Amino acid sequence: MHDLFKPVQMGTLALANRIVMAPLTRSRAGANDVPGPINAEYYQQRASAGLIISEATQISPQGKGYAFTPGMYSEEQVAGWSLVTAAVHETGGHIFAQLWHVGRISHPDLQIDNQLPVAPSAVKPAGQAFTEDGFKPFVTPRALDLSEIPGIIAQYEHAARCAKKAGFDGIELHAANGYLLDQFMRDKTNLRTDQYGGNVENRARLLLEVVEAVTGIWPADRVGIRLSPVSPANDCADSQPEITFSYVVKQLNQFNPGYLHCVEGATGGSRTIAPDFSFKKLRNLFNGLYMANNGYDLALANQALRENLADLIAFGRPFIANPDLVERLKKGAPLAEAPKETWYGGGRQGYTDWPAL
Repeated sequence: MHDLFKPVQMGTLALANRIVMAPLTRSRAGANDVPGPINAEYYQQRASAGLIISEATQISPQGKGYAFTPGMYSEEQVAGWSLVTAAVHETGGHIFAQLWHVGRISHPDLQIDNQLPVAPSAVKPAGQAFTEDGFKPFVTPRALDLSEIPGIIAQYEHAARCAKKAGFDGIELHAANGYLLDQFMRDKTNLRTDQYGGNVENRARLLLEVVEAVTGIWPADRVGIRLSPVSPANDCADSQPEITFSYVVKQLNQFNPGYLHCVEGATGGSRTIAPDFSFKKLRNLFNGLYMANNGYDLALANQALRENLADLIAFGRPFIANPDLVERLKKGAPLAEAPKETWYGGGRQGYTDWPAL
């Protein structure tokens, strides 16, 4: 039986415990999407987690979908992230960079020259984009031309190199929650008829090509992949998630990634899923470490480890108001709750001013 507080080996990386700080968008990057000292302080406060996964970080200006989110493509951003990684390492922690292209979940206001966001297909998502002028309805995106796809892969490669330069311990590919890689995998958002659309082999192609590209830059055990097979987040869905994601996971095994990170259920919502889908099956299909995410508390985490349903447990929102979450869970201490109005944007308040026990 695994214990939440026992160390775990992830390839060549020794993690102090099985508690992972999940990626949390907080929209507090500075000018030019550059992280700064305030972000370094925030992550350092939470470095007792066995592993931190950074907030989602756009791989290019085109990949941006929310105001004030950080990037991972310019020298200035690399310098900003270097402050973060140094602060985490100084405290004995480990941190992976989550690499992100939002695809259609953007807005011309967030794009260079007010261009349309890109997607596998020109399918408009329901909902609104978070711009610097507040929320605005999503627009119909532009379908990527076949000739542009190598350029998308190159953006991931460049971001992976930048993360290395910035001193991260590894990277996670964000292929979940209705963003670009997920949009390609799921048939509600991918209506293409070329080699990137149609059957599951074609829809999974982009993700697998990106994994192949970044494992040429990082050792495979320093690469994780995040999936959300049944989450309706950002108006994404698949008609046969069991078939689609079983195929994806089997194919990922050829690269031997460090971990598979699954959002179990609706992102940030219900863990209830249709009886025809099983995360246990995905966990058993995958050869590496399995990281479970979505609504975990201490009891649920211990149960998952006890029943061998997971190797690592990702906690998201509890880390916002509890920088010392590991310690609190260990002592069974009460957890603080962060008011939603401090989640996104702003300064220190609700970000780095949460007290430890």
